[in-house]
Amino acid sequence: MAAAASSSSPPAAITCRAAVAWGPGQALVMEDVEVAPPGPLEIRVKVVSTSICRSDVTQWQSTAQPDLFPRIFGHEASGVVESVGEGVTEFQVGDHALTVFIGECMSCKHCVSSKSNMCQTLGLERKGVMHSDQTTRFSIGGKPVYHYCAVSSFSEYAVVHSGCAVKVSPTMPMDRICLLSCGASAGLGAAWNVADVSKGSSVVIFGLGTVGLSVAQGAKLRGASKIIGVDTNPDKQEKGKSFGVTDFINPAELNEPVQQVVKRLTDGGADYSFECVGDTGVVSTALQSCSDGWGLTVTLGVPKAEPEVSAHYGLLLSGRTLKGSLFGGWRPKSDIPLLVEKYANKEIQVDGLVTHDMPFSDINKALELMLQNRCLRCVIHMPK
Repeated sequence: MAAAASSSSPPAAITCRAAVAWGPGQALVMEDVEVAPPGPLEIRVKVVSTSICRSDVTQWQSTAQPDLFPRIFGHEASGVVESVGEGVTEFQVGDHALTVFIGECMSCKHCVSSKSNMCQTLGLERKGVMHSDQTTRFSIGGKPVYHYCAVSSFSEYAVVHSGCAVKVSPTMPMDRICLLSCGASAGLGAAWNVADVSKGSSVVIFGLGTVGLSVAQGAKLRGASKIIGVDTNPDKQEKGKSFGVTDFINPAELNEPVQQVVKRLTDGGADYSFECVGDTGVVSTALQSCSDGWGLTVTLGVPKAEPEVSAHYGLLLSGRTLKGSLFGGWRPKSDIPLLVEKYANKEIQVDGLVTHDMPFSDINKALELMLQNRCLRCVIHMPK
C-alpha cells in the first residue's frame, strides 16, 4: 500500500489493487494497477467505502462501448485525500471527501445560472477518461485502463477532478454517507428540487430501489398524503413503509393495468409520478398514472435497453408534464454539504438503504446480489 504523499514533494505514481472489468459482464478481476499522480486541479483519493449503484451494473453489462475495456467501475464513494495536483486550494492531504459523478466548475453558463446542475466543464463523462486532458490515470503494463464517470471507485486509489469531490467532516461515517454521492441524493432531489412535491399531494413511485425509496422519503418529508409504491418484488412492501410508502402495488398480482389502479387510489391520477426503474416503457405508464391538467412525471432511471421514450401525444396535450432528473438537480459542491448536514442531524434516513456490507475481495458476490435483486445498496469496505 502506498504511503500518503508529502506536502513538500510532488506526488508520484503508485500501485494499488483494483477490481478491473476486462469485458462487458465479465467477472471483475483483482489486478495491480498503476495510478498516475493527480494532474492540475485533480486530487488522488484513498477510497474508504464505495457502494454499488445500479448504473454501475447496467454499464458493466452493456455492450454499447466495447472499446472502453478494461475498465474500473464505481462512482458512489467516500475516501481520504492522499495527494493534490497543481492549483488545488480547496483540498489538503488528509481531508475526507465524497466523489461525485458530475462536477461543478462554478464558472460555466449552467453553474452560474442557478437553474441547472449540468456543468458544461465537468458534466457526465461518457468516454472513460478524465475531463481535463481526455486521458486515463489508470494503467496496467503501460496500457490504459478506462474510468467510469471520471471516478472509478472500485479501486483502492482513484484520481478525480477537485470539482467532482465534496469535502466532508471527518466525524461522518464514511460507509454510509457514500450513498449521498449518488442514489440517496438523486431520489431526495427528484422529490424536492425537480418535482417540488407539495404538502397533501399524491405520489406514485415506480421501482422501490435505493432511488425510489429516497423519493418516497423526500415526498414524506414534504408532507405528501398518499405515497404509492409500485414494485414486482413483494419484499419491498415492508421496506417501503419505513420510508413513507402508504400504499403498495405489485403489478405481477394485477389483472388490469397499473395506471388504472393508481387512478382509483388517487381520484383520477397522482399529482406526481416517478419512474425509478430504468425502463423507458414504464415512463409511458407513469405518465398515464398522473393527473390530467397538472400531473408531473419525473424519470430518473438509467435504461438498460431501448433508450427512446414513446408516449401518446394526448398525455401531454391534456396538461401532463414529463421531466428528466440527473442527480436530483443537486449542484455537488453547493448542495451536497447541506444533505450531509441533514444526515448528521438525523433529518434524513440513509442507513436503512444499506442491506449488505462486504469486503473489497467479495465485490463479485456483491454484483451478484444486485443482479439477483437481493439487495438495495451493498457497501464495499476497502482494506485499511
